[in-house]
Amino acid sequence: MTDKKLPIGEEFFRNIRTKGFYYVDKTGLISELLRTRGSVNLFTRPRRFGKSLNIDMLKTFFETGTDPALFEGLKITEEKELCEQYMGKYPVISIRLKDVGGEDYQTAYETLCTVISEEASRLDFLMESDRLMQYDKVKFARLAENQFEKPAELHNSLKLLTRLLRRHYGTSAIVMIDEYDVPLDKAYHNGYYPQMINLIRSIFSQVLKTNENLEFAVITGCLQIAKESIFTGLNNFKVRTVSDIRFAEYFGFTDREVKELLDYYDLEDKFDLFKEWYDGYRFGNIYVYCPWDVLNQCDKFCESRNARMESHWENSSSNSIVKDILEHSDETARAEIEALISGEYVEKPIISGLTYSDFDSREPQKKQSCLWSILFSTGYLTDAMEPAGQFHRLVIPNREILEIYKKRILSWFEVKTVGNIERWKQFCNAVKEGDGETFQLLFNSFMDDSISIRDTFIRKEMKENFYHGMLLGLMRAEGSWVVKSNAESGIGYTDIMILVPLEKIGCIVEVKYAEDGTFEAVCNKAIKQIEDEGYAAVLKQEGMHTIHKYGVACYKKTCKVICESGTGHF
Repeated sequence: MTDKKLPIGEEFFRNIRTKGFYYVDKTGLISELLRTRGSVNLFTRPRRFGKSLNIDMLKTFFETGTDPALFEGLKITEEKELCEQYMGKYPVISIRLKDVGGEDYQTAYETLCTVISEEASRLDFLMESDRLMQYDKVKFARLAENQFEKPAELHNSLKLLTRLLRRHYGTSAIVMIDEYDVPLDKAYHNGYYPQMINLIRSIFSQVLKTNENLEFAVITGCLQIAKESIFTGLNNFKVRTVSDIRFAEYFGFTDREVKELLDYYDLEDKFDLFKEWYDGYRFGNIYVYCPWDVLNQCDKFCESRNARMESHWENSSSNSIVKDILEHSDETARAEIEALISGEYVEKPIISGLTYSDFDSREPQKKQSCLWSILFSTGYLTDAMEPAGQFHRLVIPNREILEIYKKRILSWFEVKTVGNIERWKQFCNAVKEGDGETFQLLFNSFMDDSISIRDTFIRKEMKENFYHGMLLGLMRAEGSWVVKSNAESGIGYTDIMILVPLEKIGCIVEVKYAEDGTFEAVCNKAIKQIEDEGYAAVLKQEGMHTIHKYGVACYKKTCKVICESGTGHF
């Protein structure tokens, strides 16, 4: 009987350690940071890889007055001298910029004021300090009460807090800034990027540059924004990206950690599924799993051991970057995407420091490099091997991310093809009338406009699912039809079942992948499966007078269709 809860969405270290949650020990990050830190340390990782929890863990460890019991039994306590020297010895300022943004600059400005004001309020003991002058307390009170009289007070706010904390404690302060790039991303998409970059640059410059009251700073984000645009003039500035070997194992779960977690919840037999769906991110020289996925899917299996595998990360992050790649892709880029979804790799230069102005470059090559770099930094692609110089061998990391690409491609395909109303209506009419020849002709023309699955080692059923999705999108757009996918019928599950109620017409569509282009044999196999498994049974029960059975064989961008038609009584 297990007694620890899964920490889904829990980003506060103290809560995990005191409220009965399972914790994957990442405290080795503390000693590694102390041994190799700069004055400013930036960690870039994709979303949902434990950045916020690690920031809070660091804050809890270093902050004055921390409870040592919170770290009992964890790896960091094995280094007794280090704990005696650093645990609970520093004042800490910690802010999270995840919610800083809005549709206009003024809204973003005000939310940033609120975030910093709330952190100041957490330090309200400074108002009682006998080491602060009265004028310092007046400045602090305005900050804590969110009463900024002029922009300069916001620009100087974090630096002011470090000065007041050092005066109170006699010790330099540590500054933690989580998700620093989120306000910039929101500003870019809402049209006030120049103003926001100036604001963030000013705040960061004052607190992080030549500040005698700063011990060191830790910053996290998804993207490495170019140093010259935001971190100008910082000395001893260290960036730790997904390509760096140091700290690789502290963001994401390793094989060992996933096995231990599954064993704890008596789910060790599910390990291969977790590996297929959520592993494959290469950080430095190790492979890691997305923690958000592992925890959420583990919870699903604790509820039901027969739960299906799901894409949890997909629902917690924007997939607009994949859409951008598709919309801005030329023939070369489309061929590269085909290679990726077929399990191959592409070699691309990665821009280590981005500026959002790069996204709007009129140079197609630069814009494409920028988009590939973002896909890599945000977790939609990963390194297949240790990079050699600027070029990276990029692959899709796992089944979950592959499904995201396929969904985006199918969505894009549906909009593009259904947008040609005349051709789409001809296709739907051919399906309804049992015209396999026109069905085949038009579906081939649709596939010419799309990305195909290449004939690689990717599993056959996954190839079939892709073509299945194409057909499903075309057919579901016909609002007067009842279209079911993987519907139970007879003694099995048919790929696609269509009912045209007003005309009493039913269709069964079985889609198969034709290895090496063996179309005729595969179509006949599909038709035979429809008959042997009794897939038409439901259509007969629904009173369909005419039933069309379609065997569809697909290979790359070509298909063959065989149709057999009859009455509801055959």
